[in-house]
Amino acid sequence: MFTGLVQSLGTIAAVDPTADGVRLAISTELGAELKEGDSIAVNGVCLTAVAPTADGFGADVMNETLRRSSLAEASAGGRVNLELALRAADRLGGHIMQGHVDGLGTIADVREDGFSRVVRIEAPPELLRYVVEKGSIAIDGISLTVAAVDDASLSVALIPETIERTSLGSATPGTPVNLEVDVLAKYVEKLVGASR
Repeated sequence: MFTGLVQSLGTIAAVDPTADGVRLAISTELGAELKEGDSIAVNGVCLTAVAPTADGFGADVMNETLRRSSLAEASAGGRVNLELALRAADRLGGHIMQGHVDGLGTIADVREDGFSRVVRIEAPPELLRYVVEKGSIAIDGISLTVAAVDDASLSVALIPETIERTSLGSATPGTPVNLEVDVLAKYVEKLVGASR
């Protein structure tokens, strides 16, 4: 489980494709905190650390994950948001996230608004049904508050800290992003549907 509070902006050192998926090598100081087999969120995707060192770690990305996430577009030199798995004693500063990407969105436009930056993301209707204004959403593993939502898109406002510390700070229109909707909304829908 994760909270969407990005701990490090890592760099993809290598992308090694195989018939079964891709092996990513990621450079980050968080490697020193990982053990073999630990979970780590990479742009919101829960992956398993392989061969961690003080300078980074590897992770195998299976074809299913490549089909459902922006990691299919990963390339050497790219920046990725990283978060270690939540410990039971940690503060829950963002919102409950599983690291299971629900689908992809595309950045439609970016505009400045005072010291904040508003990012509008086009998303499929099957995901937007779970998005509510002032609710939580994970975008590339970042816990954000929805500023606005309509039938085709959602908007979030980034504070300077988020602009500085995450990959969304340099995102431009056309960039694909991983979306994870609030899992509670999906459970509520299932329970309400079952009671009818």
